Amino acid sequence: MMYDFFALTDPGLARDNNEDSVTFDASCGLGVLADGMGGYNAGEVASGMATAFIKSELGRWIKATHQLAPLKDVRRAMEICVSNANRSIYNAANAHAQYAGMGTTLVVAVFQQDRLILGHIGDSRCYRWRRGNLRQITKDHSLLQEQLDAGLITAEQMATSSNKNLVTRALGVDPHVELDISEHRVEHGDVYLLCSDGLNDMVSDSALALLMQNPNPLAPLATRLIESANACGGRDNISVLLVSAVESTQQRGLWSRLLGKWSTFAGNGN
Repeated sequence: MMYDFFALTDPGLARDNNEDSVTFDASCGLGVLADGMGGYNAGEVASGMATAFIKSELGRWIKATHQLAPLKDVRRAMEICVSNANRSIYNAANAHAQYAGMGTTLVVAVFQQDRLILGHIGDSRCYRWRRGNLRQITKDHSLLQEQLDAGLITAEQMATSSNKNLVTRALGVDPHVELDISEHRVEHGDVYLLCSDGLNDMVSDSALALLMQNPNPLAPLATRLIESANACGGRDNISVLLVSAVESTQQRGLWSRLLGKWSTFAGNGN
């Protein structure tokens, strides 16, 4: 399996600064997205620290293993890198008064052969588009999600609530943070959408599914997603990271040779 990556971020229509940060390293199958929070420019600092640190440290580790490490080792490396990033942000927040209380959400994805190892903290999300269906494969760490799980509100009430930005877990706020990690099998043709809540708060899942109907190429899809969020109000920063799973050229070549041999075989009437 090969992976194409594309990232795009936009401040939206209501804010002058952009506290989102998104980056990737296609050479090692790594993508990172963060949505910062805090006064002044502290949110920008937290999200920027998170994406830069994880891309550097986790990316270096993945390259050193030649992308052949067992999944349990990838999970452990992800946990260690995120823990170290958390400590760095927490220490910076406590060392500088202007950064006090800063933190960030996080989604980190490692694509390894036909597997996705996905970690997240907060309410930034990852969706999977597969064979015409869009599915959210992360679960928000938010007050609304807890209320929904407890049966205190309905999904419809959750979608229209004014308390969408109250997260229950964030990177850099406490000395220790729990990273939720999940593993997913990747299929040819899958497209993965990592996004900050500036997208999904503005655009419903059903509307996102319509936008994802023609997912390739990735660049115009990313533009459509951000334009849709802005058309619905653009009340927050909007960031998207799209990853498309495609057959490797080696695999395509193998199938072509096999099909060619079969055509010759069939043509000879054998």
